[in-house]
Amino acid sequence: MTVKARLILEDGTVFEGKSFGATSESFGEVVFNTGITGYQEVLSDPSYCGQIVTMTYPMIGNYGIIRDDFESIRPFVHGFVVREHCEVPNNWRSEQTIDDLLKEYNIPGISEVDTRKLTRIIRQHGTLKGIITTSEESVEAILAKMNQPLMEDQVARVSTKNMFPVPGRGPRIALVDFGAKYGILRELTNRGCDVIVVPYNVTADEIRRIRPDGILLSNGPGDPKSVPQAIEMIQNILGEYPLFGICLGHQLFALACGADTEKLKFGHRGGNHPVKELATGRTHITSQNHGYTVNIESVANTDLEISHVALNDGTVEGLSHKTHSAFSVQYHPEAAPGPYDSNYLFDRFLENVATFVKEDKKSCRA
Repeated sequence: MTVKARLILEDGTVFEGKSFGATSESFGEVVFNTGITGYQEVLSDPSYCGQIVTMTYPMIGNYGIIRDDFESIRPFVHGFVVREHCEVPNNWRSEQTIDDLLKEYNIPGISEVDTRKLTRIIRQHGTLKGIITTSEESVEAILAKMNQPLMEDQVARVSTKNMFPVPGRGPRIALVDFGAKYGILRELTNRGCDVIVVPYNVTADEIRRIRPDGILLSNGPGDPKSVPQAIEMIQNILGEYPLFGICLGHQLFALACGADTEKLKFGHRGGNHPVKELATGRTHITSQNHGYTVNIESVANTDLEISHVALNDGTVEGLSHKTHSAFSVQYHPEAAPGPYDSNYLFDRFLENVATFVKEDKKSCRA
């Protein structure tokens, strides 16, 4: 049975389509992702918590849902918008359909939407509030429901509540979970790291007690200024251990060092964003998912240097500290499902960690 659905934007624009997934009503910030593949990684990326995601690639779902390709324990999107929803995947690894997955987690989807038109609206006006609904309420009644702020506690919703270990024989890394993708954990464990995953509101003293050799600040959803306790923690711990920030972790690192952040008009979301590494002049194709950026002018008054810039719009894509062993990038070097151009950044971080451990042991012998 075909169920009609509507996506209604806060400016009054209405997109009619076909419901799939749950028939529940959902409110969120409407964004778009330009990835050709990787829809499962998008669905399960905690950084999309609170958002209704539009896929610009026309057919979604054709290779199904695969257990091993999840990037978190469950999907966190608030809605899913596609041009064509493939109901019968063709892939020997597939274990269920997108429709089944969204139903399981009560997430509504809408297909047969003109996603090109929707993307143009977002690019012109910026991200907008929206509601996916199968109800027959009037547009006016639906618009009245949007007189509420967007979610601001996404990090608290997606972060682990308690510390837990992922044992290894290598250096001990404190992974601060602001909404960490499994890809980050995989990259660390593939390199033999002894990982301790800690909550977003961990204190500097709690980190010191686990005696890490390095700290990794993960990706996560929302406005970095909504996580003030993390900024304070980074300020208190900076310089004591090698540090690496990814995406939201990059923005929090910048704020902790005195730089500022601001919201982008429509964000960077996709797997094909070119980034230039200033030290080498090399261009890397990167995976990105963020709606905020570090204000480029604000970096000048800090102890930070810009290491990477986006070639599409010139925004800050990487920072390094002038005196401490600390650096960050706005994009995703773990990049599930790819590209893998920036995977080397994990090796750079662990080289910094190895230097720190060597010097620490030397000082203990002295």
